[in-house]
Amino acid sequence: QGEPVRVLVTGAAGQIAYSLLYSIAKGDVFGKDQPLILVLLDITPMMSVLEGVVMELQDCALPLLREVIPTDKEEVAFKDLDIAILVGSMPRREGMERKDLLKANVTIFKSQGAALDKYAKKTVKVVVVGNPANTNCLIASKSAPSIPKENFSCLTRLDHNRAKSQIALKLGVTANDVKNVIIWGNHSSTQYPDVNHAKVNVKGKEVGVYEAIKDDSWLKGDFILTVQQRGAAVIKARKLSSAMSAAKAICDHVRDIWFGTPPGEFVSMGVISDGNSYGVPEDLLYSFPVVIKDKTWKFVEGLPINDFSREKMDLTAKELTEEKETAVEFLSSA
Repeated sequence: QGEPVRVLVTGAAGQIAYSLLYSIAKGDVFGKDQPLILVLLDITPMMSVLEGVVMELQDCALPLLREVIPTDKEEVAFKDLDIAILVGSMPRREGMERKDLLKANVTIFKSQGAALDKYAKKTVKVVVVGNPANTNCLIASKSAPSIPKENFSCLTRLDHNRAKSQIALKLGVTANDVKNVIIWGNHSSTQYPDVNHAKVNVKGKEVGVYEAIKDDSWLKGDFILTVQQRGAAVIKARKLSSAMSAAKAICDHVRDIWFGTPPGEFVSMGVISDGNSYGVPEDLLYSFPVVIKDKTWKFVEGLPINDFSREKMDLTAKELTEEKETAVEFLSSA
């Protein structure tokens, strides 16, 4: 057992963190023999709730957990980090315009980006979960100029997992039998779940999803809408937003950064668009298919893009460009 990995989770008193912390602490993410230090950041009014979370982590009696540090101070939270999982953000309240939401979050992620820049290791990997995740991630990255842009990613793995699961349910196979779905673009209802390059294992034979499902109108219609609007559907049913599935997706995302993607498989991650070959404008935090090796991601290159896909990819890029412009305006005044 080497040096402990130092992991920050923000919004640590919230419901996603409540599902996430146990999975990290018991070794699902960094491996069963990797000791951990968990740093838990939340806002001052949540500190008593956070104390309860700390007690529960202690009561789990987990052998890998060396230390738990609850704090409301950025200079404590961001110090010497190996990985930062930024879950906390300003949630959208009823009657709130998207613009107001962006403004509130620019302030948070500018401050956290600056704290990363000042206190964290330069090798830190930063995963943004709090919404609007893509733009929050871009702001954090712009506020941390000494940390490579490639070290920042945002979570579209939940959408990726939702897409895999919908295909698996339709075909009566397991989610593990489906691979290489893609989420393009924004973690919003404009995202484009693309199964043109996805494969499914049916009775021991690997076939394309279109070939396996033989229902193009479903794949181009209800399938896409279901994945795009799944978050809203969960809220409607549960009266709370996705937490268990979000936590599982964060674990998947971080584990793949740490250990790499399986051979022959790619995953979806929101990453900086610079140098992509898919006609997505530069300087956006956009979800692409990536492969990961030695903690470094690369775009999956050379996938043919049909007209249907092109239109959907451009639409979500347009939304991200507008979000970025609004956020950057706020950034200069923040």
